[in-house]
Amino acid sequence: MTGDRRTVLADAAIDVLADGGMRALTHRAVDAAAGLPAGTTSAYFRTREALLTALVKRLVERDQAELAAAAAAAPLPRDPDELAAALTAFCARRLRGEGRRRSLARYACAVESVHRPELREVLTPRENAARDAVRNLIAAHGAADAEERTVTLLACVDGLVFDRLVAGGDSVPGDAVARLVAAALA
Repeated sequence: MTGDRRTVLADAAIDVLADGGMRALTHRAVDAAAGLPAGTTSAYFRTREALLTALVKRLVERDQAELAAAAAAAPLPRDPDELAAALTAFCARRLRGEGRRRSLARYACAVESVHRPELREVLTPRENAARDAVRNLIAAHGAADAEERTVTLLACVDGLVFDRLVAGGDSVPGDAVARLVAAALA
């Protein structure tokens, strides 16, 4: 039950952060968002730092689960057009519904990690099937520096998501993603 309660609290903390930003993230706000008695969050996460660390770990866990599910649900991209379509779909998931909420929380945590290196370690991009597919496709097109191009391409896609979040959009133009893929393969 303790693990489940910690997960519920971390998920509630993600919601609080997405709704109100870093200043809104308090033990009381998480208690309220989780529908639990006052003091529950403090009992599981004694400090704000402990709460923030749990939130970031849970955020990464949920992101990795989403990427794994997306990879399992669709075939790996075999050509630049399929890669652009897959990345455009990824952006849409990050800009709508629950994915949007996680994106808002992730960017708030990324900014906070400038001052808290321990968060940066948790937020560092992880290896996963989707990232491997991008790298493999870039390498298959003859790029000697496929890893560097993968990192750059995914950072640019992340930048498009951030831009749409800030500007209030809920989609990224597919042609913008296609141009990024073409540049990565050039």
